[in-house]
Amino acid sequence: MNNNINTPIVRCIDAHICTIKNNKPKFLILKRSENKRYPLIWQCVTGKIKENENPVSAALREILEETSLVPKKVWGLDFMNFYFDPNNNTTNMIPVFGALVDSKKVTLSDEHVSFKWVSIGEGKNKLLWNNQAKGMIEFQNLLLPNNSIKRNLLEIDLNLL
Repeated sequence: MNNNINTPIVRCIDAHICTIKNNKPKFLILKRSENKRYPLIWQCVTGKIKENENPVSAALREILEETSLVPKKVWGLDFMNFYFDPNNNTTNMIPVFGALVDSKKVTLSDEHVSFKWVSIGEGKNKLLWNNQAKGMIEFQNLLLPNNSIKRNLLEIDLNLL
């Protein structure tokens, strides 16, 4: 029997941020700082879940810390990101969230050097990680008018947090 089984862990989140004007969604992507792991790549909001913190609270905290934005609506997406981290020998399952904001005024933390509001086409081409691009696409699909039932079921009641 193999005692070195790599059990998947949930230790971080992804959060895609969107604003909609004239029925056109724009998604926020962030460029990492040079002195951080994965320097200068484009990504969505990402972050570690703190001890005694749930994934939803972690997503809201990371959105605020990394962008200064406060979502008016948040959904747990029908999609999980995952990857193997060879540095830690961990398989990571990552809950993915979508957040709708009114403001496009972003204040970056020291984790990032730049940001862009992009269309889905530009966003999926700029994001390095395939599963982050898939998460962005899932979020866009959730926002489509014909997805109102699913959107209502996946919306997180921010008043309960």
